[in-house]
Amino acid sequence: GTEASLMTMSGEILHTWSHDFWSVWPDHDVPADDQHTEYWRRAYLYENGDVLAIFDWLGLIKVDKDSNLLWAYPGGTHHDIFMAKDGSIYTLDQEALVIPDEGEGRPVLEDFITILSPDGEVRRRMSILDAFENSPYAPLLDRVAEDSSNILQTNTIEVLDGRLEHLSGAFRAGNVLLSFRSLDTIAVVDLEKERVIWALAGRWKVQHQPTVLENGHVLLFNNEAGDGVSEVVEFDPFTQEVFWSYRGDRDGPFHSETCGSNQRLPNGNTLITESDSGRAFEVTASKEIVWEFVNPNRAGSDDELIATLFEIERLPPDFPLGWLEED
Repeated sequence: GTEASLMTMSGEILHTWSHDFWSVWPDHDVPADDQHTEYWRRAYLYENGDVLAIFDWLGLIKVDKDSNLLWAYPGGTHHDIFMAKDGSIYTLDQEALVIPDEGEGRPVLEDFITILSPDGEVRRRMSILDAFENSPYAPLLDRVAEDSSNILQTNTIEVLDGRLEHLSGAFRAGNVLLSFRSLDTIAVVDLEKERVIWALAGRWKVQHQPTVLENGHVLLFNNEAGDGVSEVVEFDPFTQEVFWSYRGDRDGPFHSETCGSNQRLPNGNTLITESDSGRAFEVTASKEIVWEFVNPNRAGSDDELIATLFEIERLPPDFPLGWLEED
C-alpha cells in the first residue's frame, strides 16, 4: 500500500500516513497498472511527524503528519533514503541510457546519487556508473549479465561519519557507502572525486542494507546465503572476518529473495526484516528470537498471499511523539 504506519511493540497502530500516487502526478505517463504506483518502498519519519516516502523509480514525496502533501520530486528515485544532519536528503535516482555498442547500442538503467535540499530542490546529482568507470574498480562491471539492463541495481545509500577513517581514508566522513545487487558488491564513493575508491565482494549475493556499526564492523543482509536461505552477517570490512551471523535453517526458515533489511539495536540485538515473507523479528546475540511481527495484510481467495514488508525500523525510546496529540 501507499502508506507507512507507526506502531507499538505489541502491534497497536498509533498513526498511519498515506498518499495516492495519482493525486501527486495525475498526468504522469506511467501505465495506470504499474505496480510501482501502488506502494511506498521506503519511508523516513521526521521528529515533527512529517514523512518522506519513495514511489520506486517514480518519485519522492514529503507529507505532513496528516498526510497532506508538502512537496514532490518527480525523479526516478528508488530503494533508499539517507537523512544528513543538516537536513539534506540523499537518495538513489535512475534514468534510461543507451550505451554505445555494436549495432543499435545497449539500453541500460543508469543510477545516480541525488542530493536534495530539505525542501526537495536538487542540490547535486552524480552518476554512479561514471564513478565506477572512472575508477580502478571498473572491471567489476563485467559481473553484469549481457542481457541485463539494470546493470547496478543500487539498493542502499549511507553517508559515512568517519568512524573508520583511521583505518582507511576511503571511509572518511562524507563519503557514501552503496550496495549493488547486480554486482554482489558493496562500495564507497568519494563525492568530491566522483569515483569509487573502495569496493568489496564477499560471501554474499544480491545483498541489501550494508551499514557501518558503532564498533566499526559492517552489518549486511545476505539474500542468498546458499541452500535457499538468507543471512544477516556482521564482519570486518577490511579482513572480512565474520563476528556474528544469523541464517535460516530447517527449524527456523528465513529467506527473502528480494529486499530485506537489518538494524542493530542499542541493546545489542538485531532487528531483521524478512520482506518477501512479510515478517520482521528481533534476535539476540545468542540467536534467540525475542520479538516477531507478521504482516496482517493478505490477498488471494483464501488469504494465502502475504503483503511484502519492505522495512520495519525501531525508533529510539525518546523519539518525540507529541505531534500525535495535536489536532
